[in-house]
Amino acid sequence: MSKSTLRVCALYPDLMNIYADRGNMLLLEKRCDWRGIGFELTAATIGDEVDPDAHDLFYLGGGQDRDQQLCAEDLYTLKREPLHAAADRGAIVLGICGGIQLLGDHYELGTERVPGIGLVDLVTKRAIDGSRLIGNVAIEVDLPGLDGPRTLAGFENHGGRTHLGPAAQPLGRVLKGHGNDGTSGFEGVKKNNIIGTYLHGPLLPKNAWFADYLLATALQLDPSSLQPLDDRLEDAAHASARRAAGV
Repeated sequence: MSKSTLRVCALYPDLMNIYADRGNMLLLEKRCDWRGIGFELTAATIGDEVDPDAHDLFYLGGGQDRDQQLCAEDLYTLKREPLHAAADRGAIVLGICGGIQLLGDHYELGTERVPGIGLVDLVTKRAIDGSRLIGNVAIEVDLPGLDGPRTLAGFENHGGRTHLGPAAQPLGRVLKGHGNDGTSGFEGVKKNNIIGTYLHGPLLPKNAWFADYLLATALQLDPSSLQPLDDRLEDAAHASARRAAGV
């Protein structure tokens, strides 16, 4: 008998899934299974309606520009209001790479403006010279419920420059790598349980402690209350990602 069930909605997994980011869902599933926690994964793609009360965590990965533009229109017209309702009741909304861009107000692709859903105060603009911010990255984050700052490590590859507005807070401080725009020293965005980041690789297998944070927060648990696991392999993966970033 499961103690509880983590209900996850993966948005556009057929289109927004680069850098093996489906591994994020696989890791969450396994860490639930190892603890006797139920796991329900629902996919919602173009044309699918979303129930804001049916899921504890909504996940939006990254994709190529063409696919991202297709998803942006559907996200804005069909899923924007349900996602706002879900965030308002405390569900986690996690956006990675293209996902963080679509959580904001809009993404400027030259003269074209791709609408976001306005969950967080940010704007993304493609670099005028077409350059990309690429490489291993590590950031320092300080999240409620944890015993001090932690390090997230991963890989970034984005042509957009994300600029946080006055109502936005970064997810973390860049230790190594480029971050949101290559100059501010900030990476990602966080507003209550809304989290956006450029870290791929995939993110959660390289940072199992962060997967547990998301799992616990989504189930309204204290992260320290989760059953400890044998994380020797996970810790080695995290250490390797940090070394790759030079931290």
